[in-house]
Amino acid sequence: MLLSQMDSKKQMKVFAAKVEDGREGQDGKPSIGPVYRNLLAKNGFPPTDPDINTTWDIFRVSVEKHTKNKMLGWRKIISGKPGPYAWKSYKEVYDEVLHIGSALRASGAEPGSRVGIYGANCPQWVMAMEACNAHSLVCVPLYDTLGPGAVNFILDHAEINFVFVQDKKAKELLNPDCLSAKKLKSIICFTSLAEDEKEKVVQTGTVPYTWDEFLQMGKENPSDILPPRPFDICTIMYTSGTSGDPKGVVLTHENLAAFVAGMDLFMEQFEDKMTVDDVYLSFLPLAHILDRTIEEYFFHKGASIGYYHGDLNALRDDLMELKPTFFAGVPRVFERIHESIKVTLEELNPVRRSIFNLLYRHKLHWMNLGYKQKDASPLADLLAFRKVKAKLGGRLRLIVSGGAPLSSEIEEFLRVTCCAFVVQGYGLTETCGPTTLGFPDEMSLIGSVGAVSVYNEMRLEEVPEMGYNPLRNPPCGEICVRGKSVFSEYYKNPELTRESIKDGWFHTGDIGEIFPNGNVKIIDRKKNLVKLSQGEYVALEYLENVYGVTAIVEDVWVYGDSFKSTLIAVVVPHEENTRKWAVANGYPGSFTELCSLNLLKEHILAEFREIAQRNKLRGFEYIKGIILEPLLFDMERDLVTATLKKKRNKLLNHYQVQIDELYRTLAGGRL
Repeated sequence: MLLSQMDSKKQMKVFAAKVEDGREGQDGKPSIGPVYRNLLAKNGFPPTDPDINTTWDIFRVSVEKHTKNKMLGWRKIISGKPGPYAWKSYKEVYDEVLHIGSALRASGAEPGSRVGIYGANCPQWVMAMEACNAHSLVCVPLYDTLGPGAVNFILDHAEINFVFVQDKKAKELLNPDCLSAKKLKSIICFTSLAEDEKEKVVQTGTVPYTWDEFLQMGKENPSDILPPRPFDICTIMYTSGTSGDPKGVVLTHENLAAFVAGMDLFMEQFEDKMTVDDVYLSFLPLAHILDRTIEEYFFHKGASIGYYHGDLNALRDDLMELKPTFFAGVPRVFERIHESIKVTLEELNPVRRSIFNLLYRHKLHWMNLGYKQKDASPLADLLAFRKVKAKLGGRLRLIVSGGAPLSSEIEEFLRVTCCAFVVQGYGLTETCGPTTLGFPDEMSLIGSVGAVSVYNEMRLEEVPEMGYNPLRNPPCGEICVRGKSVFSEYYKNPELTRESIKDGWFHTGDIGEIFPNGNVKIIDRKKNLVKLSQGEYVALEYLENVYGVTAIVEDVWVYGDSFKSTLIAVVVPHEENTRKWAVANGYPGSFTELCSLNLLKEHILAEFREIAQRNKLRGFEYIKGIILEPLLFDMERDLVTATLKKKRNKLLNHYQVQIDELYRTLAGGRL
């Protein structure tokens, strides 16, 4: 058995099919790489289920098949603390959705009307969304983390008539600067508004409702549903850019239905199937595409979704209570899990720590030989890694990382220790979420994002100003996608639509490498590449992922200047680990005071040198100087987007004085 597995390992597995050759650029046009499809679509996109063409179909069919299954769960607050999960079945949710939809129609909503939803993930969010689907209304998620004035901008730009709102968010709609809220016909609270807030709403001419009042209104004024067509707009999702106003991404019902159908076909390939018994812990914002698409897929399977109780710092409490089988997060979530486990390991006595490391290397060895994670070392799982799994609820079967690249070191660690499948995916709001996804138990895919999804095609396009060419070795370029789950347009922005969609291909702005077997690796953003003065290109985001795994680092922004030959970075130290370092080295003082110590800078630079050597970075990719920042890069200072992507131009403006001073210091006083 071992020999046969080793023989198969020598032959490179194929994960996508090349269906069209690349071509050299001519007449000033860039070179184009080969076109790839998912292996399941090698000879054309598979036929879809004729009964499921819209998101309403997804929900309706599941209600028919899984009437009594638990659908939406939440934790009731008892004596100020979250209690056990309470649940609504698919049928109970369906009945409530019909009433909410009828109330919208009674309030004047017509097919095509835009309905805003503003608040944290909860059953009411989904029921409002499904009510929109039932009556061909357009769901428009609202969220304030897109920047100052974003809610007002979206209300106006999308011409929203009705808003469902969480009680905590009502004050944002009632802010005097939110002028567009005064044009709303109705505001429906997930629970109920405070009396003073209710009075303010009435003064603007808008009708306020509690959830129960709106529900009753629907019961008293029943209305037949008006299901959407596949090409009708399902949702307009506003995404943050690194500058300017938010962009409204128009997604049709076909886009979302195609995503669900493709994911279903993809997941059916594997031994461990997703079933009605699966449970997902929802904490990533429903206003973002990743959580929305995961929930649509779970609805399709008749499975259960439990919502976090609203405190991300207490997410582990929700994990232990819900015991999910599926968990999705962005890299920062998994970095924190990794850090937590590492801290626990450091507290073990040397013998137990050595045993853990020995078991880790043993299991990793067999996984690298091709054994499935569950078969690689049952002994290691029993002695050590089941405890890691227990910290994540004890039932996890699949972990997905998306939103940004996850470092190879952390991905490997999670694959070995979590006793679950761990994969990375890649996608954007414009591609309706994951447009690539890794394969379970494929160690060769560590550090990459897998193959293109079933109902899409992918290719690379040359970026000559950065030296990327998809016809060279390795083939690199801007990732371009076309297919059934790609968005139709940016709302009311034809110019940006034309810039982004050329010859039917959506240009993502991400730089990728596609291996001969169809596997995709994200290198950087198109605009996040800097050319140093010696002519070497540096992928800043890639380096941030490499250096960001350092235990004493909470976050890092790497900066390079085309007129300089060296890289520097602004580092936010990890407060707890920094305090431990300070105690060990005899330094008292506050965290802010510790961040001013040259010795701490020297320690972090030494850690960076070690990690650079371990990752075989080139000399010009070493960070030569750092600025220590005690505050996290935050949205309040407009330094990151809503999805915590760094706004590099804003960061440069914010730290310009310190950057100039650091470069002068590195140059020995010379400008």
